[in-house]
Amino acid sequence: MTMEMTKNRNILVPVADGSEELEAVTIVDVLRRTGARVVFASVDGLQVTASKGVKLIADCLLTQCLDEIYDLIVLPGGMPGAEHMRDSKELTAMLQKQKNEGRLYAAICSAPAVVFYPHGLLEGSRFTCHPNFANFVKGTKPVDETVVVDGNLITSRGAGTAVEFALTLVELLYDRQKRSEVARGMVLDTQEQAG
Repeated sequence: MTMEMTKNRNILVPVADGSEELEAVTIVDVLRRTGARVVFASVDGLQVTASKGVKLIADCLLTQCLDEIYDLIVLPGGMPGAEHMRDSKELTAMLQKQKNEGRLYAAICSAPAVVFYPHGLLEGSRFTCHPNFANFVKGTKPVDETVVVDGNLITSRGAGTAVEFALTLVELLYDRQKRSEVARGMVLDTQEQAG
C-alpha cells in the first residue's frame, strides 16, 4: 500500500466531558499509526475532563467538522461523556448520515447503548456494549463478544477491549496486513493475524 493510499482515510473521533480516556486515546493513537487523518473533535469545549479526571485537548470543536465526509466516525464510551454525545444534535445528524450512506460508524463501552440505541443506529443489527449498559437497550440483547462487526456498524465492550477494537477498525479501513503492521509496531502478539 502506498503512502498516498494510506493518507486518504479521514476519521472522526468525537469526545466530550466524561468520555473514557483510555478508550479515546487508544482509538486515536492506533488509528493515527496507520497514517490516516484522525480528527479528535469535542462536542463540549476544546479541553475536556475525561471520566477518570484526565484532561484531554481536542483538535477542534465538532461544529468545525460538520461539512466533511469521514470514512469512519468512532465514539469512545464513558459517562457522562456518552450522554453529552447523545445530546449533540450535530453529532446525531452526522452519525445518521454516516449509517444511511453506508460508511463505517463505531462505538465502544457505554456509547452503543447510550448514543446509538436512542437514535435508531443499532436497529436490526448485531452489537455489543459494556455489560453494565445492556439493560439500556430494549427489545434486543447485546452479543457476548469482544468486538462485533455488522455491516458498517462496529461495536466493542470497554476499556479492556479498546486495542482489539481499534485494530479491527484498522483492518476494516485498510486490510489485514495493515492491522498486523500496526500491531507489530505496538509489540502485540500478532500470531492470530499471521494465519
